[in-house]
Amino acid sequence: MVYHHMTAAVSRALKLLLVVAAVAGVAGPNLARAQLGSDDASVIAAEKGIATAPVSIDGRVLFRVRGVTAFPNAERAAAIASRIRAMAADETIPASALHPVESDHWTSIVAGETTIMEVSDADAIAEAPGLTRQALARIYLKKIASAVEQYRAERTREQLGRSMFRAAVWTALLALALLLLILALRWTMARIEHRYHAAVDQLESETFRLIRAGWIWIGVRFVVRLAMGIAALAIFYAYVHIVLSCFPWTRPVSVQLRALTLAPLLALAGEVAAAIPSLLILLLIVVAARYVMNLARLFFSAVEKGTIRVAAFDADWSKPTFNIVRILIIAFAAMIAFPYIPGSESAAFKGVTIFIGVLFSLGSSSLLANLIAGYTMTYRRAFHVGDRIKVGDLMGDVTDIGLMVTHLRSLKNEELVIPNSLILTSNITNYTSHARQQGLLLHTTVGIGYETPWRQVEAMLLLAAERTPGLLRDPAPFILQQSLGDYAVNYELNVYCDQPSEMYRLYTELHRSVLDVFNEYNVQIMTPSYIADPVQPKLVPKEHWFEEPARAAAQQNPEKEPTRSLP
Repeated sequence: MVYHHMTAAVSRALKLLLVVAAVAGVAGPNLARAQLGSDDASVIAAEKGIATAPVSIDGRVLFRVRGVTAFPNAERAAAIASRIRAMAADETIPASALHPVESDHWTSIVAGETTIMEVSDADAIAEAPGLTRQALARIYLKKIASAVEQYRAERTREQLGRSMFRAAVWTALLALALLLLILALRWTMARIEHRYHAAVDQLESETFRLIRAGWIWIGVRFVVRLAMGIAALAIFYAYVHIVLSCFPWTRPVSVQLRALTLAPLLALAGEVAAAIPSLLILLLIVVAARYVMNLARLFFSAVEKGTIRVAAFDADWSKPTFNIVRILIIAFAAMIAFPYIPGSESAAFKGVTIFIGVLFSLGSSSLLANLIAGYTMTYRRAFHVGDRIKVGDLMGDVTDIGLMVTHLRSLKNEELVIPNSLILTSNITNYTSHARQQGLLLHTTVGIGYETPWRQVEAMLLLAAERTPGLLRDPAPFILQQSLGDYAVNYELNVYCDQPSEMYRLYTELHRSVLDVFNEYNVQIMTPSYIADPVQPKLVPKEHWFEEPARAAAQQNPEKEPTRSLP
């Protein structure tokens, strides 16, 4: 009676496990052919290219057998396993009843009146060179006897009770692990919210609510729960595998589950192991490229600082030249490393490479144009950072010269971003390059009537230049008479300064000084419009040629009027 109750309990406990076993059996039936734990002889047979199939009892591989055309290896293995199970189920046949029977062409393993299997010379040759069929039959006989004893021992009441107890313990451990996982999920979320709550709120305010804190927390919770879910699935998978292995009826499914997990991992490990030499070569290439790149960085940094001087090489060229050298080093290293990249010979890798190349070629025309223009401008020495330049109608101080664009700060403190390709095709006026040595020439034009002596006008203009602060005294200012117009003489005042960034302020100060000086000496700058001929001709009498301040200037520098005497 106790035996029947125990058997019923075992049957009820295994119902759920058998359902899982059926699902796993459908998912991976082909993996049963690759059972783990095969002996070395079968490995030798596999290396010889001889197809073999495993003989398995309760998920344990005893040995592997070959087949022939009329009796394939899988069918032969299944038939042998079926006979072994039938013998093990019949407790009237002891395991010691197994014995070999010799014939002319094979050795039979017999139990009572039933032949379990036959071992031929071809089987022995397939297993190992020099192995006889008699020796191989003895090896198989021991394995079959051990499997029969184990088959019967695992189905006793005591062993089934222990298996039930182990399954119950693992079930309790599963519940405990899932409970701890739930607690870990709550603790992790609480810690994350406590630590990063202020940072998330600050990010929301800094982005003007473009990034909402609620969205961030939804994403964080999803990631944490996904990680916990994967961990829970892994724990449950391990639980099912362990519990199924506790019972002989479900152990084959447990082996299939193990193969389902280990087969991809072993394949991946094999690929990684095969790629280790290539990875070491890639590591050496990366280290060598970084070493050469660091040497180049040190060299060009020293050139930029002036520690190392290279003839006909501007220090401003150091950074762009280093960028070019770095690109060449990376390209050369990539070219050498490409054959050693794992999977580089695969069709998928080549397809992705071609796709990226097509995208780059289609979208990089303007990019390459700006890059080439940027480097061209650098080596042309057209301007430097800090120079005041004019590009077309845009004027400003250069704040940054990039590979793609150049940044200017306009006179109104505006940020101007100009593509380098546009700068390369535009006229560039640099107000700073010669101002460092020779000074920048500022000029302004005034129109004065014919009735005002030109000597007086020039003297007043020079006096205005002298009164303007910030202008250079050497080279001295000078005046050009641009034209004799219809109603006025056009005088151009030219002065020097060494501060191009103050150009417009100096123009303002100069114009103010001109207005003040002409007002002091009662000379009108505005050219009168022509209406009719005046009654008196607008001529300057000779006695008024040297009106002040021209008289004082002529007395101080008489050599400027060598052919004329002062009145």
